[in-house]
Amino acid sequence: MSNIILLFACLVSGMAIGWSNRFPPGAHLSLNAFILHISLPALILLQIHHIHLRSDVLYSVAMPWMLFAVGCGFFWSLGRAMRFSAATTGGLMLVGGLANTSFVGLPMIEAFYGRGGIATGILIDQLGTYLVLSTLGITVAALYSHGTTRASAVLQRIMTFPPLIALVLALALMRVDYPAWLVEVLRSLAGTLAPLALVSVGLQLHLGRLRGNVSALATGLTFKLLIGPVLVTLIYVWWLHARGQTIQITLFESAMGPQIGGAIVAIQHDLNPTLITLMVGIGITLSFITLPAWWYVLRAI
Repeated sequence: MSNIILLFACLVSGMAIGWSNRFPPGAHLSLNAFILHISLPALILLQIHHIHLRSDVLYSVAMPWMLFAVGCGFFWSLGRAMRFSAATTGGLMLVGGLANTSFVGLPMIEAFYGRGGIATGILIDQLGTYLVLSTLGITVAALYSHGTTRASAVLQRIMTFPPLIALVLALALMRVDYPAWLVEVLRSLAGTLAPLALVSVGLQLHLGRLRGNVSALATGLTFKLLIGPVLVTLIYVWWLHARGQTIQITLFESAMGPQIGGAIVAIQHDLNPTLITLMVGIGITLSFITLPAWWYVLRAI
């Protein structure tokens, strides 16, 4: 519960600071740069080190990849039909196709399934969501920003993406014991991610900017909170015949609100930042209403 309260406190604080004009213009860009280059890599280096790979969680790790692929197809098709700009379509792919499987997901798993389910959540988050963001996500961001289409330019963005570098390093160091001082440093730096990210979103979140973004916002939130999880559930339960609590947790994670990391990447690439901040702020808030409903439905699986 304390983590959830922290999310709301930071979001509201960012909104209050933005309204007061106490931060210089563009302050969110500095916060986002710190998150991508320091906070997120520290989190990955810390969490991956504690992961124990198991063959029975393959479905769990595959879920974020499936959700993102379905989301990209959905928003590409709908974007063409509704004549969304490239920036809007790319932004929706990033925030609509990636779930907040860590800062909202892990506390929610503990609240509804107990601490025993957190291990599954961490695997989904680190080897699923963040790996998708570091590869397919950054590819989408590169392709939809400023018309970048050269394969070499896209590959360069992927290979120099700090979270991906941290992930490769973390996997290489899995058998190496971190010294106690390094663990503390990484934990402190990783702990800045959620507060800074929500403050950054709050700085840019102005509900008065809904005009012109209502259709895209409604489309993005409907997919993220309803259509996407329903499609993933149909694939897992009716096609793959997957059952059990691990599958329930996996599907529960798919129903989380938009991922903060994906939003930061979208904003960094100028993919309709106004829409992105509205998606995150409103989407995370709505998810606290929709997630209990999802938990109730998934109990039947």
